[in-house]
Amino acid sequence: MSDSDRADALLANFPQPGRGRLKVFLGAAPGVGKTFAMLTHAHAQQRMGRPVLVGVVETHGRAETEALLAGLRQQPMLRTRYRGVTLHEMDLDGVLGTPGSLVLVDELAHSNAPGSRHAKRWQDVQELLAAGIDVYTTVNVQHLESLNDKVRDITGVLVRETVPDWVVHEAFDLLLVDLPPRDLLERLREGKVYVPEQARAAIDAFFSQRNLSALRELAMQAAAAQVDADAAQGYRQGGAAAPALRGRLLVGVDGDDQAERLVRHASRVAQRRHLPWSLVHVDNGRLRDESGRQRLQAAQQLAERLGGDVVVLRAAEVARTLIEHARERRASVVLVGQSRDRWRRRLFGAGVAARLLRASQGLEVNVLDRDVLRSAPKPTARYAWVWRHYLLA
Repeated sequence: MSDSDRADALLANFPQPGRGRLKVFLGAAPGVGKTFAMLTHAHAQQRMGRPVLVGVVETHGRAETEALLAGLRQQPMLRTRYRGVTLHEMDLDGVLGTPGSLVLVDELAHSNAPGSRHAKRWQDVQELLAAGIDVYTTVNVQHLESLNDKVRDITGVLVRETVPDWVVHEAFDLLLVDLPPRDLLERLREGKVYVPEQARAAIDAFFSQRNLSALRELAMQAAAAQVDADAAQGYRQGGAAAPALRGRLLVGVDGDDQAERLVRHASRVAQRRHLPWSLVHVDNGRLRDESGRQRLQAAQQLAERLGGDVVVLRAAEVARTLIEHARERRASVVLVGQSRDRWRRRLFGAGVAARLLRASQGLEVNVLDRDVLRSAPKPTARYAWVWRHYLLA
């Protein structure tokens, strides 16, 4: 690792001068206890002498959550009339004008009332951070923008309020608030999440055992990815390469006729091993015909649809570039296809797969053999077998 990379990692561990720090309480679904956990941590900070201000906290009528508001200074909410309905929003200017080193802002994905300075509450949080104010906030995993389609596939519900992933990724600290699905369903039935008359409809629609288990897994994966990134940064600060704790699968794709087959195989392997994965194409400058470019583009689009990242690198040496990229991304598995020109490999040296195997140094390299399209056997005249019998005799 270069000194420049190490210096960048050290600087990344500190907030920008004058900018506040963000702590995110992440949960799989409403009712797991994110707001309760945020208030509990806020009381701990206040006991250590740190001034705390409640910008906005949504208790949803939960008695145990409302009890935790006692003893914390609260900024009065703004009231806005919209289409005959009174809406309560956080007083952003009031929070900015009130001295305090820590502000609590619940429900990061909330959409503000029309006419507010910002359309989204996460934009309010960005302004607070820019003013040097530390913020505690809460968000459910279904509101992360990158998971919007996955959540729709799981629950059948399209979540309209989303938060860009970079907002959560820039958090100085991320805390996963977890609750087993059965316990959450019990809280729903007892009316501790929504009022009792709403609980049954919520259970039947969104809050099913299957949906909650899948959302819980997504939340754990999101938290693990954040921890993985923090660990990598810590190793970079020490000038060392981070070990592949979580791992990643890379599939090297060229524009040949097995590109899409490779992508589908990579998706299945990544799913079985619970690994994130990427399609990597190394452009070595060789001219490619139009059909090859179309096949490569189709494979890249397929990878995006199947949940993989798409990476294009430009270098002369394909195998070495794949290995270097695998180390940068801390990948544990590299998948490639068998080269097409076997006679050329025999005359001019081994192909990409063989070079990867020689230089992998701890990487798991999988080589997917090509489909051999065997032509149908030619019909043989019956008399040919007869003459063969005579010759054998």
